[in-house]
Amino acid sequence: MTRLYLTTSIPYVNGSPHLGHALELVHVDVLARHRRRRGGEVRVQSGTDDHALKNVAAAAGAGVPVADLVAANGDRFADLATALGVRTDAFLRTSSDPRHAPGVAALWEACRAAGDLYRKDYTGLYCPGCEQFYAPDELTDGLCDEHRAPVQEVTETNWFFRLSRHRDAIRGLVSSGRLAVEPPQRRNEVLGFLAGEVHDLSVSRPAARAGGWGIPVPGDPDQVVYVWFDALTNYLTGLGWGGGEDADYRRWWAGDGERTHVLGKGIARFHAVYWVAFLLSAGLPLPTRVLVHDYLTVDGAKIAKSGAQAADPAAVVDAYGADALRWWLVRDPAPVGTTDFTVERLVGCYNRDLANGLGNLASRTLTLSRRPRTRRPAPAPGVGDELRDAAAALPAAVDAALGRYDLRAACEAVTGLVDAANRFAETEAPWRLARAADGGDDGAAARFEGVIGALLDVCRVAAGELEPFVPDGAARLAAQLAAPAGRPAPAFPRIVP
Repeated sequence: MTRLYLTTSIPYVNGSPHLGHALELVHVDVLARHRRRRGGEVRVQSGTDDHALKNVAAAAGAGVPVADLVAANGDRFADLATALGVRTDAFLRTSSDPRHAPGVAALWEACRAAGDLYRKDYTGLYCPGCEQFYAPDELTDGLCDEHRAPVQEVTETNWFFRLSRHRDAIRGLVSSGRLAVEPPQRRNEVLGFLAGEVHDLSVSRPAARAGGWGIPVPGDPDQVVYVWFDALTNYLTGLGWGGGEDADYRRWWAGDGERTHVLGKGIARFHAVYWVAFLLSAGLPLPTRVLVHDYLTVDGAKIAKSGAQAADPAAVVDAYGADALRWWLVRDPAPVGTTDFTVERLVGCYNRDLANGLGNLASRTLTLSRRPRTRRPAPAPGVGDELRDAAAALPAAVDAALGRYDLRAACEAVTGLVDAANRFAETEAPWRLARAADGGDDGAAARFEGVIGALLDVCRVAAGELEPFVPDGAARLAAQLAAPAGRPAPAFPRIVP
């Protein structure tokens, strides 16, 4: 199995993290834990995008230095990962990590040496939310599709990157699958963009407009590097590229292995087109996969970093636990299409699948398996074989679902097995078999052993496959299954709304 370098996108820190950020952190953690369970080597990187003009505006509004605002808000993103049980090997902050600015400058110089950077005066339509210029035909009724907000006409002198030069090469990579963009709907959107006219990309901003905040353009201190050129480079600088100490870069990016980015659909173009173009220009290895998740709403409204729809994930964890939020984030949202979050849906999802489903199955199975019995005959032949076969097939089903970045399908494979086990238990009624065995019925005793053995197998397999999704609850269940005796406490306590 090849090694895997796995990254989240790095968010702006002009406000506190919201549920969308929690979703991405959890998805990456699930993929990483699953790969490690299968024996793979994994490195996970996350971080914060500190040099956005949004951060400058937020600091000005709060009356604090930009560096102070990004440090404080960045701490909230790091704390969220901890609260969710997400394990990262590196958490890079673009304004304070000493490796980052030299790496950005090195990538800039490599693109300039390739002849892909030039300076020109420019008037364009700019969306502050996206921090991106748009051509008129990319707008709908004059509005940015992502933010549904008017754009600004901006005139300035910027450095441009020859994106058009790399269009055909990127289209070939994506269409051939050498650069996998998943799910297929997002791949088709990227190819649709590449099928049209691709304009060169502004990759700097006047330093005066940014208030001096940002990484200076090499040889042109009146300009700062455009935030996306800066931010995307974190995937290399977090590995030491451009700063001299590059052993991690050679192992995780330049060596054999997978390089996978996980990100929201609003920034798919930045990763599957712009980032790939920068790397092609610089002659550097490319990512192998771009996995794109969809958006969440809260009570029917779009999530924002502030306001009523902020949906503070840390508060959700405090109220309902990390397992409950993690499970909802992997079990309920569809691979394509916006999913609405409500507390009722979170509680219902957790109680249905974990507390009432697997938790109840494990509790009654363990209680019955530990009942006193004077004799323990060999299990009746063939009893529970179909259920055991289903349990044995579960890991492959989870592998296949995660391989196509369908976490919902992976969860459904687990819950489908648990549902089958609960139906099997209702049909076989091992509690009745136990009473008959106590009365001297040897056939009932043998059948009881077969039924309980099959149910225990399901609980063990389910606990193992659930570990990437809900590590705390899965660990509690695994510990109960390994204990020789004792009355089991609920591995997944029911949430009372």
